[in-house]
Amino acid sequence: MKRPLLFAYSLLVILLVLAGHSQAQSLTVTGRVTGPGGSAQPGVTVLEKGTTNGTSTDSDGRYSITVPPAATLVFSAVGSAAQQIVVNGRTSLDVRLQDAATDLSEVVVTGSRATEGRSNILTTAPVDVISAREIKVFAQTDVSQILTYVAPSFQSSRQAISDGTDHVDPASLRGLGPDQVLVLVNGKRRHSSALVNINGTVGRGSVGTDLNTIPNASIKRIEVLRDGAAAQYGSDAIAGVINIQLKDDTTGVQASSTVGETYEGDGRLYQADANVGVGLNGRGFLDLSGQFSNRSYTNRTGTDTAPLIYLGGNGGNYPGSADTEAKRRELKAQDDALVAQNGYDRKNLRLGQSEARNYGGFLNFGYTLVPALGLEAYITAGATHRTGKAAGFYRLPNQLTQIDATIYPNGFLPFINTLIDDQSIISGLRTRVAGFDVDLSNTFGRNELRFDISNTLNASLPIGLSPTNFYAGSIAFRQNTSNLNFTRHFTDVAALSTLNVAFGLEYRDDNYRIKAGEPGSYATYGRLIAPGTPAAAGAQVFPGYQPSDAVNRSRTNTAGYVDLESDITEKLLVGVAGRAERYSDFGNNVSGKVAARYSILPDVAIRGALSNGFRAPSLQQRYFTNTSTQFVQGAPNQVLTVNNDNPIVRNGFTPGGTGQQGFGIPALKQEKSVNYSLGVTARVLRTASVTVDAYQIDIKDRIVLSSQFSRANATVAAILGTLPVSQVQFFANAIDTRTRGIDVVANNRMELGPGRLTLTVAANFNKTEVRKVNSSSTIDADQTGLQNTLFDRQQRGRIESAQPRSKINLTAGYSFGMFSVEARTVRFGSVEYRDARLDNPGANNGFLFSSIDQTFAAKWITDLTLTVQLNKEIGLTVGANNIFDVYPDKYRVNELNNEQNFAVGALAYNSSRDNTNRGRTIYNPNQFGYNGGFYFARLLVNLPTTK
Repeated sequence: MKRPLLFAYSLLVILLVLAGHSQAQSLTVTGRVTGPGGSAQPGVTVLEKGTTNGTSTDSDGRYSITVPPAATLVFSAVGSAAQQIVVNGRTSLDVRLQDAATDLSEVVVTGSRATEGRSNILTTAPVDVISAREIKVFAQTDVSQILTYVAPSFQSSRQAISDGTDHVDPASLRGLGPDQVLVLVNGKRRHSSALVNINGTVGRGSVGTDLNTIPNASIKRIEVLRDGAAAQYGSDAIAGVINIQLKDDTTGVQASSTVGETYEGDGRLYQADANVGVGLNGRGFLDLSGQFSNRSYTNRTGTDTAPLIYLGGNGGNYPGSADTEAKRRELKAQDDALVAQNGYDRKNLRLGQSEARNYGGFLNFGYTLVPALGLEAYITAGATHRTGKAAGFYRLPNQLTQIDATIYPNGFLPFINTLIDDQSIISGLRTRVAGFDVDLSNTFGRNELRFDISNTLNASLPIGLSPTNFYAGSIAFRQNTSNLNFTRHFTDVAALSTLNVAFGLEYRDDNYRIKAGEPGSYATYGRLIAPGTPAAAGAQVFPGYQPSDAVNRSRTNTAGYVDLESDITEKLLVGVAGRAERYSDFGNNVSGKVAARYSILPDVAIRGALSNGFRAPSLQQRYFTNTSTQFVQGAPNQVLTVNNDNPIVRNGFTPGGTGQQGFGIPALKQEKSVNYSLGVTARVLRTASVTVDAYQIDIKDRIVLSSQFSRANATVAAILGTLPVSQVQFFANAIDTRTRGIDVVANNRMELGPGRLTLTVAANFNKTEVRKVNSSSTIDADQTGLQNTLFDRQQRGRIESAQPRSKINLTAGYSFGMFSVEARTVRFGSVEYRDARLDNPGANNGFLFSSIDQTFAAKWITDLTLTVQLNKEIGLTVGANNIFDVYPDKYRVNELNNEQNFAVGALAYNSSRDNTNRGRTIYNPNQFGYNGGFYFARLLVNLPTTK
């Protein structure tokens, strides 16, 4: 990592020195910019063409810029046609902007390798464009949360009590998994997170990309391609592509600072960011961005309904000796007296967003080395350092296998502390050879998570000797991608109107590592609670990675692609793409795509695409291994998460000399998909646009993390043999799914009175069905329910109904003079919780049991902001997210819930290793979280510079 960074920074210094020559004689041009109706136009960008020397208009539409006498000024604003005007020595220049015929359809580059971008209603596939202004106008500051509220097809909610997933938000596009969407930065593949989600959250078993490592101050726009694109970009692009374009045209300093907190008085946010843009005398640009944020935790826990806190020694439940109502009442009275005496707070969980502190920065640089040859060098580099703290389940003082009363006489709430370091660097050269645009690049990325456990103990150590903090190990993922791309636009090929030809090569190297924690975080030291009853081993809440878990695995991938796009006629656009890949660990894959757009009327067109795609199993899914002590109703369970290469998962394993085989699961292979899409685009009355796109995505051999197979099953016991574990889970290509949906987007911008009104309606409706469970002969031959365990109904619920199957976004903005008002309301569709125990209704795990399946109703979340441009340099925004303080439906308490059945009533969807929520989990997090209302204020500063 040090050598490429040193090279990049050395090159940057050299180029900046070369660029520092003196500027020609200049003059200052002033003027006023107005709209079609003559009203002042604040915020219009005024740029010297061919440079990054620019400014923007103030609240009265006035500007001032210093340029050479022969310069050309470019005036541009969203919703208006750009104008280019030659200065010709003038010092005063007024401009009236007109509405653009294509102002509602931003020019995009994602989804096509054409040399020139197209308006997003002129593309063959749907693309959402989120501008820098939209990123800043509302309360959200993390990229994943911004996209959740802006792009209806995108969904991400913060999780609680789910280990590392508390700190890396799982996200999805079109209802699919976090690992089925590809993320690009400046068109180059972004590395994924090191974290694989193994707890009971949305995206369980998947590995996503941590979007929150990218400071929003660095972002020029975000393009969301809602179509399969594996043939164009490679693995992961099943649901679509998110391309984050970084700023490359800013000048001066743009900074903002945000403060806010929830209506409940927690979740306080302090955030500050800045972007510095420097023009390099017409030959290049330098953009530097930085961000700091400090977010405190929120807590929406309920009251612990455990009948016993101090007495009984049965994890909150009555002991077997309390076999009569009189004995239970007596024990309960004694325990209540101790609760009162010790001031014990039964709100003993911390359910909500984690604490997080984030420092991040990005550099985006381009410089023309040899203008005559068009030889340009570019560098994009970023680094993020983020710390987090999240709670686990409370350990009660009567949970004897987990407690040392000499250290925590009243029990304890353990914490998982994370340190996430993320680095990336893109470097490359662009030039023109034999009429082709040539792009040679290398992209390096690395993501590492370190786990430290605090306010905890290792209960197996002798009384009073356990430390209360442990280093539990770390996980890291590294990716290096080299690309050589050729592109050329032809205008004289036979009868074709145009032909764009692109082809190229890619070589990628991936590496995944697990490092063991300190011995005390995972080891057992033999303390017995009673004869034959050992205390729990390892750090409570998160036992550390063991030396047997440690891995250091790599793989390589070589790919070649070709992409053709042609305006066959003025009405018909056709694109064809193909890609062949070879992975060193599982073999070959070929994917292709054909797409077309046809104008049936001047302002109406139909478009569609057919493609097949794939997603390679991640190294995390192939090699993650972990053994942990998990407690179910107070009973310790050693749970083994075993990698797919382990003989337990495969055939031919003979543990303990039993002669039994493993589970017979084949090696992980790529997921394969077929994507269909069909849509219509239209422009209405020049000021409005409408797009409607339907899609179907069939995925075969989708990779999931199985449910936990218990030694209580005879077949499982035979497979596990003498291994010291009671449960096992693993990754497998276990299901085939079909996702169908429709996206609708309508925009309108118009002059209204003294200002401009912008209206947006956007919606996504989708449905995913599990069509087949892919088992094995060993599992199929078993008659005791192993297939249900491989993929149980709770797992099916996470795929089919755990996330909103619909989302509707209604946005209105009105700006006039120095004021602008933005209102947005988003309808998050219903979600469903499914109880896995209904797979086997005859087994109630010792409880009076009835179904706790539950559907959580759709909710509308409304945001409102007011912005005042106090002067040319300073603006102030105040507002609220979730202004009406809406919460999800509460978990329904089971009607049979009573003192004997205290733990049945409100199991969380993201149940953690204890599985004893006892009414403390109130809300489902998967719609929009459960922080409630959040109010904020944001100061924006713009200090443009001129040459």
